Amino acid sequence: MPLRDTTDSPRRRIIEAAIELLESGGPHAVSTRAVAAAAGMQPPAIYRHFGDKDGLLEAVAEHGYAQFLESKRAQLDPAPEDPVEELRRGWDMVVEFGVSRPELFAVMNRATGSASDAAHRAGLEILRGRVRRLAAAGWLRVDEELAAQIIQATGQGGVTTWHATPAERRNPELLNVLRESMVAAVTRAEPTLPAAESGPAPAARALRAALPDNPDLLSDAEQCLLREWLTRLAADDGTPQT
Repeated sequence: MPLRDTTDSPRRRIIEAAIELLESGGPHAVSTRAVAAAAGMQPPAIYRHFGDKDGLLEAVAEHGYAQFLESKRAQLDPAPEDPVEELRRGWDMVVEFGVSRPELFAVMNRATGSASDAAHRAGLEILRGRVRRLAAAGWLRVDEELAAQIIQATGQGGVTTWHATPAERRNPELLNVLRESMVAAVTRAEPTLPAAESGPAPAARALRAALPDNPDLLSDAEQCLLREWLTRLAADDGTPQT
């Protein structure tokens, strides 16, 4: 998602000044007067560009998401040789960001504005792309939606626990253990071909992940119906129905 301001505009100077204050002094340091002074402007400029402090924090979150997405896309491999290692790298990137920039990470997670929501959804789509590649290659052991939730929960939980722990008691091994627990929860030890496993669920997960968005192949209605059927089959754990 591109930033609205690509030049040294007043709006961007205000956002960057707010981020600097946020990361050096926490959210209480981000007053309209302090931000205006740091940006070399008068306080009314804040209200003119953002409406109020909440609007400014939404813009800060949008800016943070845009920077983070840019870094994620720069490292995005559309056809990774090892999708499990790609999953690890993606998880590490999110956690490293949250650990190194806690105040900005917290503001981003609290943001509810439309621009921030759009950026958040763009980030989720990158995550879902990784999950789809795992499913298509036979690595995924759970449903795609559940896998995405596990990946998110362990990453955010790891960052939250890290910052809630006194600095002298923080152990970097915690993050390694959480990451490997996440990998073990969502992936198999070895990729499994659909035919090698009993039941339709593995085949349905792999086929759903590999479905192309091609209107010449299937209409929107047909794709929707097929995905619904495959989702039902993918959720089948093989337990006989009575």
